[in-house]
Amino acid sequence: MLPVRLGREITLQDLEDVARRGRAVVVDDEVRAGVERSRAAIDRIVAAGDAAPRVYGVNTGFGALSETRISASDIRALQRNLVRSHATGIGTDLAVPFVRGIMLLRAQVLALGHSGVRAALLDLLVAMLDRGVHPRIPGKGSVGASGDLAPLAHLALVMIGEGEARLGDGPLRPAREVLGEAGIAPFVLEAKEGLALINGTQLMASLGTLAVLDAERLATIADVAGAMSLEALKGSSRPFDPRLQAARPHPGQRTVAANLRALLAESEIAESHRHCGKVQDAYSLRCMPQVHGATRDALAWARGVLEREINSVTDNPSVFLDGDETDIISGGNFHGQPLALALDLAAIASAELANISERRVEQLVNPALSTGLTPFLAASSGLESGLMIAQVASASLVSENKVLCHPASVDSIPSSAGKEDHVSMGSVSARKLLEVVDNVRYALAIEIMTAACGLDQRAPLSPSKGVRLAHAKVRERVPPLAGDRPLYGDIAAIVELISSGELARAVAEGTGGLA
Repeated sequence: MLPVRLGREITLQDLEDVARRGRAVVVDDEVRAGVERSRAAIDRIVAAGDAAPRVYGVNTGFGALSETRISASDIRALQRNLVRSHATGIGTDLAVPFVRGIMLLRAQVLALGHSGVRAALLDLLVAMLDRGVHPRIPGKGSVGASGDLAPLAHLALVMIGEGEARLGDGPLRPAREVLGEAGIAPFVLEAKEGLALINGTQLMASLGTLAVLDAERLATIADVAGAMSLEALKGSSRPFDPRLQAARPHPGQRTVAANLRALLAESEIAESHRHCGKVQDAYSLRCMPQVHGATRDALAWARGVLEREINSVTDNPSVFLDGDETDIISGGNFHGQPLALALDLAAIASAELANISERRVEQLVNPALSTGLTPFLAASSGLESGLMIAQVASASLVSENKVLCHPASVDSIPSSAGKEDHVSMGSVSARKLLEVVDNVRYALAIEIMTAACGLDQRAPLSPSKGVRLAHAKVRERVPPLAGDRPLYGDIAAIVELISSGELARAVAEGTGGLA
C-alpha cells in the first residue's frame, strides 16, 4: 500500500489501514513548510514577550483561567503543566488500533497547518506511528468538548517522555524507555504545542470510524443471515421485487433488496413451496429491505460526518494566514456535537440489525412459528434442548443494546467553572457504539448458526446459491448439531468468520458481489 500523505484529504479506509494494518504515514515538504509558516505567527507573539497581546493558550491560562496572563518566561512550563494536569484518563486502556487511529488523526490536524506548532512535533507523531510507539490512553475521562482532553493528554505525555507506552503490542513500560528503544528523543514543548496536542475530537473520531466501518460490514452480514433464515423457514423472496422497492426508493432499502435477490436466486427450497398458499411472511423476513436498509442509510450519514471530521481542524485557537496578514481566532471547532449525534444514531441503527435478527432466530426455534423444523432445532427435542438458549443469548444482547442506545448526546454537564458550559459527551457515544457493534456481531453469529441448523433439516432440498455458499463456509468450521453440546465455541467460530471477512468474501464471490 502507498503511504497515507498527511495534510491532504484522507479517507476512513486510510485511517483503518494505519490503525489496523500498520500502513505507513508520510509528510511532504510542502505540508511541512505550511506548518512552519503557521508556527511563525506564534513565534512572533512569543518574541514580543510580555508586550504581546493576550492569545488564548499561548500566553494565557486555559478554560476558566483563560483571562490569566502568563509571563513570557513561563510559557514553556505552561505547556508542560497543561499536559501533566490534563492526563487524568480513567478506565480500561484503549486497544492499539484505536490508539493508532488517534495518533494519525492528531497528526492530520497538525498537518493541515492551522495549529501553530513546529513541524518537528508533527514529525515526532509520524515517527511514533512508524516505529510502533503506542501510548497508554485510558478510554474514559472526556466530556467531548474542548476536545477529548484527558485521553489526548496521555498521548502528549508520552511525547514529552512521561507516562507509559507500548512498543508494538508489547507490555506497558515507562515512556522514556520505549522512546529510547525506538530511537526517538522526548520532545520539549514550546508555546501552544501542548494545547495543540490535546484540543480536538480524535478519540471519538478514531473509535467512531472503526466502529462505523465494522457496522457497515455487519449490515451486509445481516443480509446474508436473513437470507439463510428465510430459506430455512421456507419464506418468500417476492417482497424483494425491484418494482416494490422503486415505489419507495430509499437507497438502503433498494440495496438490501438487491442483495437479497442475489442471495436467494436459484433455490430448490423456494421451488418446493412456490404454490403453498401462504400469503405473507413475518415482518422479520419480508421487511428486511426496510429495516436493514434504514440502518444502511443512517450509517451512510454517520460516515459522511466522519469523513468531514477526519479532515477538519479541531483545535483552538486556529492560525489563519492571508499574505502578510495573520489572524488567530478562538472558536469552538473542538466541540464534539456533530460526532456525538452521528455516533448515537449509528448505535441505534446498528442495534436494529440485532433486534430483527433475534426475531428471526425466534421464528427458527419456535415450533409454533416454523413448519417442518424440530422444536429448537434439536435432533431429539425434549431429551435435548438444541438451540433454545442460543435464542436467549441473542435476546440478552438485544436487551443490552437497548440500554446502550440511550443517546449520550442529549446530556451535558458544565465544566471548568462554567466556562465550558455545554459539552457533547461524544466520547461516550463512541464507546457505546463499539459495544453495540460487538453485540450485533454476536447476535448475527447466533442467527447464522441457527439458520444453518434449519437448513440442515431442509435437506435434501438445496438452498439458493448464495445461501448454499454461506452454509458451506459455516460448516467448514462448525459441524451439524447431532446432539446437545456447548455452543459458545460454535458462536466464536462464526464470529471469526464474520470479523475476518471470510464469510462475506465467500458469498460475494459466488453471487457477483454484495453491497
